[in-house]
Amino acid sequence: MLRISPDLFKQVEKWAEDEFRSVNGQLEWMIYQSLKEARRLPKTRGKDPEDES
Repeated sequence: MLRISPDLFKQVEKWAEDEFRSVNGQLEWMIYQSLKEARRLPKTRGKDPEDES
């Protein structure tokens, strides 16, 4: 379960819609990007969400 404010959820929902993703897919992509920028991804990872955009 994810607890976020309704206003924040609406913003994520709109962004997901603009990118033709589900909210879940958008959140996964956002988390992946944050981990990538922080260099916290494991060296061996399966599918890259960026390949799906």
